[in-house]
Amino acid sequence: MNFCMSERTALSADTHSATTSSVLNFANALWRVRRPRPFVLVIEGEVGQEAKEPNDYLHDKLLLPEWREAFYQLVDATGLVVCLNVHTQHPTYRDVRGRSSKGRLSQGEYYHHDGCTGPVKPRFVEIRCPIQPQTRGVATAVAPQHDVVKAMVQVLPADLAAAPALAGIDMSHATISQMDYEALEHLQGLITRTVRKKLNAEGARSYFRQVDAAANAYFEPWALGESRFIANANSGITMQHRRAYQAPHTGGVANGHLVKRWTNEELLLPGQVVDQALIAALCSEEDDEVDGERAEGCYLGAH
Repeated sequence: MNFCMSERTALSADTHSATTSSVLNFANALWRVRRPRPFVLVIEGEVGQEAKEPNDYLHDKLLLPEWREAFYQLVDATGLVVCLNVHTQHPTYRDVRGRSSKGRLSQGEYYHHDGCTGPVKPRFVEIRCPIQPQTRGVATAVAPQHDVVKAMVQVLPADLAAAPALAGIDMSHATISQMDYEALEHLQGLITRTVRKKLNAEGARSYFRQVDAAANAYFEPWALGESRFIANANSGITMQHRRAYQAPHTGGVANGHLVKRWTNEELLLPGQVVDQALIAALCSEEDDEVDGERAEGCYLGAH
């Protein structure tokens, strides 16, 4: 990967505390970046272009064919790469599906990977908040899967931990740290199904807000023109994400919409062909989210 960083300390106007501001040398340009979490890199824009209107630097520079794989490897190695102030009308994005009701959590409110029911998972998922009249009030929490599962155990009420599905399972911090992907998925599925069965909707949402905090998840408010590249099935840090209501969900609140794509599988180099069967399978999984019950094998099953 052809990039390097130089760092300086700056004063945050919001927190009045020392934060690290860096310059990333990538794609023959210098980028203003910061690291709000060890697993997060926020790209604020190109150095010297701060006063200009948002532009499509994502496709015009970072995702050009000659830099694309290096950028993907940056996502793999980091976990979550956030690109701010991007104005794009690229045709590959589609609306995020699934809605939450007051009476039941949607599948997307549980921590999950994209494509978890199929044998092939997207390398990462890009979720985007387009520039639009309405701001986005619902957060998207993102954290490394190991941290998520440890946090789910840490804040799990004692009566739920003693439920038959979990009784006798070694859920110690040390054991979870050593779990491979399959074991981690299995334990997480058991905990999620137990929470779903034992707690009502707002009880489950409250539980996952505690998980967000214990996992030190990234759930900054969405900015208009922001893209988040979330490592999903890769050689580096595997992340999970969820739709995260930070207050009781009462419904009837206007929110800006999100769009998404599986960039590695859908934004292809010249000569490459989209695997339509894979994309259809992934989109079918998203369709299952609408009615909830058919998708139980995805985020809620012991997979």
